[in-house]
Amino acid sequence: MHDYGAYLVANTASCTPRSTLEVIEGAVAGGIQWIQLRAKDETAREFFELACAAAKLTEGKAQLLINDRIDVYLAARAAGAAVNGIHIGQKDVPVQLARQIIGEGVIGLSASSDEQLSQANKDAAVIDYLGVGAVRATPTKKDHPTPLGLDGFARATTLASLPCVAIGAITHEDAAAIRAGGGAGMAVVRAICNAEDPQQASAQLVSAWEAAK
Repeated sequence: MHDYGAYLVANTASCTPRSTLEVIEGAVAGGIQWIQLRAKDETAREFFELACAAAKLTEGKAQLLINDRIDVYLAARAAGAAVNGIHIGQKDVPVQLARQIIGEGVIGLSASSDEQLSQANKDAAVIDYLGVGAVRATPTKKDHPTPLGLDGFARATTLASLPCVAIGAITHEDAAAIRAGGGAGMAVVRAICNAEDPQQASAQLVSAWEAAK
């Protein structure tokens, strides 16, 4: 199974007072190898420019995924940026169509309910991994489903045929439980975006994941 390890969701609204690029730079320096860029308040142009700038920091060091916006991903790729794929949710373009549109590239899908996991199993040929949560309630995602808890996450991994990355108020202390529960990675927003030192926080998450092997 693919190991997604400690995975940063670089949510632009969560990175203040730092710039999102500073947080991404720290995460890459700290050893994070999967970064999803999430920009909910930015225009398409702003998101595109941010993606191109972020790709310069991640190229050759980390995989960079674009959250939700297939248009931004395609534009960044057309501009020569090293973007590696997309992460979409249940309210976005259907995943089969997303695969047709982007062709090669990573596709991650958010799924949490039994029904969503079952559908993802049917679409498994076009999906690379699932983002499963929220494990706990989190202010960065207002419309998240009822928190699953670590036990609920472990149950989801048994229902899913794809690698599952846990998300939702995760900290480095959850690494062992997520791994024991069959998780292929742990995605964080605030644990890095709000950290005093994003590089140090990233390194701590990476080492916690490695130690839980």
